[in-house]
Amino acid sequence: MTSTRELKEDPPLSSTLASSPDLQTPVGSTSTTPGSRRKFQPDLPIVIPAVILFGLLVTAAFPTLVAPFGPLDIDPAHAFSVPSPSHWFGTDESGRDVFSRVVHGTRSSLLIGLLATAVGLGLGVLLGALAGLGGKTVDFGVSRLLEVLFAFPSLLLALLVITILGPGVVSTTIAVGLSTAPGYARLIRSQVMSVRRSGYVESAVVLGRSRWFVISRHILPNVAAPLFVLATLGIGQAIVWASSLSFLGLGATPPDPEWGSMLSVGRRYLANAWWLTVFPGLFIVLSAAATTVLGHSLQRRLKDK
Repeated sequence: MTSTRELKEDPPLSSTLASSPDLQTPVGSTSTTPGSRRKFQPDLPIVIPAVILFGLLVTAAFPTLVAPFGPLDIDPAHAFSVPSPSHWFGTDESGRDVFSRVVHGTRSSLLIGLLATAVGLGLGVLLGALAGLGGKTVDFGVSRLLEVLFAFPSLLLALLVITILGPGVVSTTIAVGLSTAPGYARLIRSQVMSVRRSGYVESAVVLGRSRWFVISRHILPNVAAPLFVLATLGIGQAIVWASSLSFLGLGATPPDPEWGSMLSVGRRYLANAWWLTVFPGLFIVLSAAATTVLGHSLQRRLKDK
């Protein structure tokens, strides 16, 4: 006879259904794992500064849609009005609306920053590519030139260029671009040299590919991605330096609604009309911080890939 202890009953159907993970999920629902949830989470260090920069670009492109007054509209009867619902950022010594001037100044400040970055990055790409691809003699010459330029502080180099060209918006743009070019050139040279020593470039050379084929298909595409990060970081730096030169009276001159020149005028009335310097300064900090955070976030994203 078989003992009752040796008899093993099958588990109940209800417990089987309850213990099955596939059957616990209701029909029509999707199971979410931690990895899938992270995939749909927005990258805030990229999204937030990108939204800020997009708003600044829209403001620069269509300032009349945002500003309630013209940048040069004067109203002496309401000079030095404190910030209020009628004048969000107050008014200046001539009764001009500070908010409208800051909005219209977005175009000139961003334009100077973009053009100066384009000048510096373009010259940096030229010098860096020559140093990385031109051989030992060319590399030696370009490297010594960069060392001479690095001997001058960037702002001092910009002041030297403005001394030669004269003050003005165009001179400020060129001066800031030339002062940032040595840093770009050194970074691009190191990137080109790193790509040249990579395995896929050596394989292309062994396979008999032409020099132009290797440069256009392998070196330049792999250098292009870091260039975008450098440009993003450089825009904020160029805006700060251009505003600094305008603050010193070497860039845009009053009554042009440029952030640096507004700071220069507002410092005379800082004790009694703080809003003349606070709000233009906030926009300078906001634009510089947004581009810097976005650039570092993109740089981190490239390293993670």
